[in-house]
Amino acid sequence: MSLLTVQNLQQHFPVRGGLLRRSVASCKAVDGVSFSLGAGETLGLVGESGCGKTTLGKAIVRLLNPTAGSIHFEGQDITHASMRAMRPIRRHIQMIFQDPAESLNPRHTVRDILEEPFIVQKIGTSLERKKWVAGLLDKVGLSAASADRFPFEFSGGQRQRIGIARAIALNPKLIICDEPVSALDVSVQSQVLNLLLDLQRDMGLSYLFIAHGLNVVKHMSDRVAVMYLGKIVELAPATELYQNPRHAYTKALLDAIPIADPTKRRERQLLRGDVPSPINPPAGCAFGHRMKHPKWEQSVGMDLTLKEIAPGHFVQPCPCCT
Repeated sequence: MSLLTVQNLQQHFPVRGGLLRRSVASCKAVDGVSFSLGAGETLGLVGESGCGKTTLGKAIVRLLNPTAGSIHFEGQDITHASMRAMRPIRRHIQMIFQDPAESLNPRHTVRDILEEPFIVQKIGTSLERKKWVAGLLDKVGLSAASADRFPFEFSGGQRQRIGIARAIALNPKLIICDEPVSALDVSVQSQVLNLLLDLQRDMGLSYLFIAHGLNVVKHMSDRVAVMYLGKIVELAPATELYQNPRHAYTKALLDAIPIADPTKRRERQLLRGDVPSPINPPAGCAFGHRMKHPKWEQSVGMDLTLKEIAPGHFVQPCPCCT
């Protein structure tokens, strides 16, 4: 049984207008996403800004109430679970946010931040929590003396380590990593990524790892899902996706990865046009419409549900992109 199963998930936001602020349209941030995630597995989720990656992550941890579809965690349907019903489940599903400076309360000490999950879940005594905080700081490579300092006294990489410590405090089974290194210096990114890998090995964690670039995801993921305008267009084992990309958008993302050797040259598939609006997405294949592909009209009215073309390799069956 999968640890997490997401089926046809939709997250639409009303667009209001007029004097009475009535709903005049909807922004389809996530529009029919399906995937599963096993215990101890890392699924990378990549795509351009605005494609719905972060919204999907927030819906899974139930910071948002999904419009349609279903979310099952360990076989339990949590799609529309109440706050009271979600409280014990939140011990097992945590999130690491993109910007540690924004996700940590500047008025709280590190000790306050790391003790809060235990207090909310009513776990342990004051003395026990103090001991657990020291252990968490040690796990993420910070000294016990850090507990009495405030977040602004740390560097960006250290703040993200505090955010990671908070996420693992309750020994979760699943962590949604929302671009956890994109706000960090390149020299610090690899340290944080290696820390996440070490914690996964030691604690048996599962990750949904959200990122912009396929180069970062390659280092972390067992499988990779490519998302465009609220939909997954390709899903495959990481090695397979990098060696044999089938969707035109995946190929374009791979072409955008810089080559370390400046003397090498390669042909690139340039992304033309603008990303369509999620408020009024085009019919058929959104990427084919953006690229003005001559076969785009053939995709209008087609069933673009992911199809398995090889073991574990799913792609959107679009005549203009595959």
